[in-house]
Amino acid sequence: MGLGLLASRAIRPFNSSSSSRLLLRTIVSKPELQSPESSAAAADACPEPDLPPRTPLAGARVHFPNPEDAIEVFVDGYPVKIPKGMTVLQACEVAGVDIPRFCYHSRLSIAGNCRMCLVEVEKSPKPVASCAMPALPGMKIKTDTPVAKKAREGVMEFLLMNHPLDCPICDQGGECDLQDQSMAFGSDRGRFTEMKRSVVDKNLGPLVKTVMTRCIQCTRCVRFASEVAGVQDLGMLGRGSGEEIGTYVEKLMTSELSGNVIDICPVGALTSKPFAFKARNWELKGTESIDVTDAVGSNIRIDSRGPEVMRILPRLNESLCTNQEFNKASDRLIKLGLRPNNIFLPETYPTALFYLELRLPALAFLEPSGPSILFISFFTCLSLFIPVIATSVDINEEWISDKTRFCYDGLKRQRLNDPMIRGADGRFKAVSWRDALAIVAEVAHQVKPEEIVGIAGKLSDAESMMALKDFLNKMGSNNIWCEGTGTQPNADLRSGYIMNTSINGLEKADVFLLVGTQPRVEAAMVNARIRKTVRANNAKVGYVGPETDFNYDCQHLGTGPNTLLEIAEGRHPFVSAISNAKNPVIIVGAGLFEREDKDAIFSVVETIAKKGNVVRPDWNGLNVLLLNAAQAAALDLGLVPESSNSIESAKFVYLMGADDLNLDKLPKDAFVVYQGHHGDHGVYRANVILPASAFSEKEGTYENTEGCSQQTLPAVPTVGDARDDWKIIRALSEVAGVRLPYDTVGGIRSRMRTVAPNLLHVDEREPATLGHSLKPEVTQKVNPAPFKSAVENFYMTDSITRASKIMAQCSATLRKK
Repeated sequence: MGLGLLASRAIRPFNSSSSSRLLLRTIVSKPELQSPESSAAAADACPEPDLPPRTPLAGARVHFPNPEDAIEVFVDGYPVKIPKGMTVLQACEVAGVDIPRFCYHSRLSIAGNCRMCLVEVEKSPKPVASCAMPALPGMKIKTDTPVAKKAREGVMEFLLMNHPLDCPICDQGGECDLQDQSMAFGSDRGRFTEMKRSVVDKNLGPLVKTVMTRCIQCTRCVRFASEVAGVQDLGMLGRGSGEEIGTYVEKLMTSELSGNVIDICPVGALTSKPFAFKARNWELKGTESIDVTDAVGSNIRIDSRGPEVMRILPRLNESLCTNQEFNKASDRLIKLGLRPNNIFLPETYPTALFYLELRLPALAFLEPSGPSILFISFFTCLSLFIPVIATSVDINEEWISDKTRFCYDGLKRQRLNDPMIRGADGRFKAVSWRDALAIVAEVAHQVKPEEIVGIAGKLSDAESMMALKDFLNKMGSNNIWCEGTGTQPNADLRSGYIMNTSINGLEKADVFLLVGTQPRVEAAMVNARIRKTVRANNAKVGYVGPETDFNYDCQHLGTGPNTLLEIAEGRHPFVSAISNAKNPVIIVGAGLFEREDKDAIFSVVETIAKKGNVVRPDWNGLNVLLLNAAQAAALDLGLVPESSNSIESAKFVYLMGADDLNLDKLPKDAFVVYQGHHGDHGVYRANVILPASAFSEKEGTYENTEGCSQQTLPAVPTVGDARDDWKIIRALSEVAGVRLPYDTVGGIRSRMRTVAPNLLHVDEREPATLGHSLKPEVTQKVNPAPFKSAVENFYMTDSITRASKIMAQCSATLRKK
């Protein structure tokens, strides 16, 4: 006998005359749901009140490629215009109505198997799944009727039927979709009294923890693995109540994007194994920042508690224009001769167009053939409509790589806390900042200016590189460069070292030629974008380089420059694919910067681009994929050494976080200063150590591989007696008697404005203005030696990841696949 029946008998006195009657109880949370049909009819009989304007959910934006394709639907009586092809759920989001869902995800295919998004559509005999139903012209959608409410309550009751009641010990607690939607759309009790089913947990590797009894079979993880990650590691097994998600013969999930299944899982079935039982989400402070483990610059949120980074999550970066910016631009817009009737804007808000010019200076939108105007959404503020143009910095969508997500434990291991000096016995001893800087300044004045060398590390921010360059210039030296750019980088033309197509622009390509680059390990998010394009456009991919594993169809053309010569001379079959392509893309790996014949190779690539019509006024498909977060800003700031052999004659070497530099040719009597945040490779050769702040502890500017400047913000305090990099150099310059003319971040950025003003345009991509045609002719010959892999171990590429225990586990476990 059920507990509910016992309780009802205990409350009511039992009447023997009515013993033959059944004791019935209605399982609803609201009285009107007992008769949804009559309530719906009563609601239809009532006149519709005046509806206030609504705003799209979460800043949703609608883009109309063709205004003639717009259709109008009615959501709860509110008219909304949407493009053809949108689903009912998307139309409801544009109308500002939140529809519950579990299986639906905007970046995955539609499954329609959770049935939580049921809504009522006029003339439909039963509620429909809004995520899978296309919106039709004139469709009347009702989301708040008793029929829809009762349908959602029924679905929620089935979902909770086998779900364990372990919310107090579940890591998803507090940010669980099932918790939230059960409170908002579920019933206040359940009727299931039988034994709940249980499922054996799966071993997916060192990153993802599984409690599969909590799984509701939404298949988000399965679709993500097969569609985005490109691995067939997860699948659905069994039928009915025996249905469960698992792996093939206990195989680990080996994708470099596997951690994203933690974010898309709506329940606590898939959670972070390193974060298990460490903290609750309401205890954490979130700080928006940028990833620096590669050159993509993924947008992340650093969650911290006190002085410790607890986890790293992806974030959506959407910049919105304020009304003040519109007002400031109004006068200048009129001077441009623009009129409201030339654009798709209301007459009272013509200044919105000028904001497009401010945010996207490269787009010639004033031309008739220019790009279409972004959709302008409106929100109510003091009963006035204020236009907002949403421009998204679309870099990593909402995914991040496993290295970005799980390297955070390296921020608290092997850290440098105090300034140290190597003694006569070869051991380091801690000293004060005054003593350490005095010794460095004294030695710097004892050597010749041409014997001073400075090398910036791959994690250096633009402010510190600007300060280091100014300091060495005041000391009389110009021998400064950045790790990964080589000793003879070509920084004259910006188009020669950035991704001209942009990461988002890769989705328009139909042919890819990868030269000496392995995007899957060099830039996982760029590789995910290429895979997305291959799936959507059936794009062809050709690859020249060493044997590697791609998660999409790829044609291996060759291993070295000889294949490029064949393509340039028209003797290779892949030439026809490039010449017939509408938007061909060539991506050259930055690992070629270390080759002596890099100029000759780039000349061959430019010949291929010229013959294949890769670079046109409306399309620039010639790209360079950088490796490190500091490379683009270093080349913009002009970190180019005077001599390629400066390291061999150096007597004073300043390493600012440079750990992967080959110092075998450095003279043994050279004095080495290491300024960094981890005791990595560079410490072993150092005479003086100056502790610096990591990216999570400072405010710094980074430029990603597509030329977009972004900034990190301090999430946690610095460790020990560490200081920001530029502050250390500023203090050293004063001790050395060559004081730098800035004391604040604003001052050093004013100095950066005179050298590379694009670095101050935060969250804006600054395209290259001059093309490759201005380069001089190259007389160098191509070396037939095959290309080498630029990244040997994806999980350990810098001082932070090498100090991470989680990355060490991944390197030991997942690289054995």
